Amino acid sequence: MLKVENIHVAYGQSEALHGISFHGNRNETVAIMGRNGMGKTTLFKALMGILPLKSGTVEVAEKDVSRDESFQRVAKGIAYVPQGRMIFPTLTVEENIQTGLENAKVQKIPDEIYALFPVLWDMRRRKGGNLSGGQQQQLAIARALVTDPKVLLLDEPTEGIQPSIIKDIAKALNEIRKMRQLTIVVSEQVLHFAMEVADRLFVIEGGRFVHETDRENTDEAHIKSYLAV
Repeated sequence: MLKVENIHVAYGQSEALHGISFHGNRNETVAIMGRNGMGKTTLFKALMGILPLKSGTVEVAEKDVSRDESFQRVAKGIAYVPQGRMIFPTLTVEENIQTGLENAKVQKIPDEIYALFPVLWDMRRRKGGNLSGGQQQQLAIARALVTDPKVLLLDEPTEGIQPSIIKDIAKALNEIRKMRQLTIVVSEQVLHFAMEVADRLFVIEGGRFVHETDRENTDEAHIKSYLAV
């Protein structure tokens, strides 16, 4: 569903990603683990078209999107939940979700969105800025899902969120994946969350993948050594 081949990304003269390659299958979650500053957000911005590729290719459902603008990538099936959530604080919960429907064929929020995140139904008339961090994260995921994506990118979804909500988000992501048969790529520093949702895990360091494992064979102590500051 997602195929990333040998992508290089630079900020001016300084190269930030050095030949990243991976793929995500239908109904699979891939976790990109790494400390701050190692290239996770740069990778996600490159996949979304916010940062241009110096070289390499990105394909979604066998369509090359490498030179497409961000809005064209959304139309071809990529949805992005950025770090920090980026919801609209002055819009209600319902209005925030509706912003994701701009290019949808049906301008109605699917019932399954509120079934996945019941708290959003209860708070649908409340301003986004009045929600807790965990509720805002659920709102950001809901807004991304109404675009009916093939690939869902989540950048640091557990950042600043209490443990009980982290469990809720993990459960919702696993349900979404099964229900929609989509590919989820999540960047993360919290290993226990990654282990709950991911089928395969990659570690990024200095803009390169330095470790890859499937969940069954994960050496947690080894991955933690990369995440330790």
